Amino acid sequence: MTRILVVDDEPQIVRALRINLRARRYEVDTAPDGTTALHAASRHHPDLIVLDLGLPDMDGTEVIRGVRGWTSIPIIVLSGRADSRDKVDALDAGADDYITKPFGVDELLARIRAVTRRGHQPGDQEPTVTIGRHTVDLGARTITGDVRLSPTEWRLLDYMLRHPGKLLSQRAMLNDVWGPQYLNESNYLRQYMARLRRKLELDPARPQHLLTEPGMGYRFRP
Repeated sequence: MTRILVVDDEPQIVRALRINLRARRYEVDTAPDGTTALHAASRHHPDLIVLDLGLPDMDGTEVIRGVRGWTSIPIIVLSGRADSRDKVDALDAGADDYITKPFGVDELLARIRAVTRRGHQPGDQEPTVTIGRHTVDLGARTITGDVRLSPTEWRLLDYMLRHPGKLLSQRAMLNDVWGPQYLNESNYLRQYMARLRRKLELDPARPQHLLTEPGMGYRFRP
């Protein structure tokens, strides 16, 4: 059974999440503040954390950094902060996804399913992914349909396909694909994403898989 730690100081939200998650057969632990959350995470080893940023004793990004010091378990931020800077800070600290309050339970459940599926993928198996009419074999570095990619296009596509469903910040993508000296070159991402969409999406103007999340980053949707 998947175990979820819900970290929020609003009792009505905690109650609603507990009811809805347990109804879907998730095991639920709760914490009202950051200190309790860090202790609960180390003691119970949850499979996923749903975290508010506005906690009474510390900012939620501190909790993310504390958890990331010893584990890579998925973290979904569920916060009333809608500013893009808060979202990017949370993603850069190590969050896997970000949902703004008020939220739909169905959306949260879909995000939970997406990140828990990623966590159960075997790490030694090279994935084969379908995008539109094309099948991408990351191990063999081939794409059906006689599609050819440049080395940089391959690095970017490989990075995205290995994080299915995850919201990837621009900063993380630039650092991991190009290197830390390129953190301010967001135009690189726009140009290369446009190239990948032209080569892989059925309709590059309305992409279904290589998605832009305005003000935050990008997401690969299987």
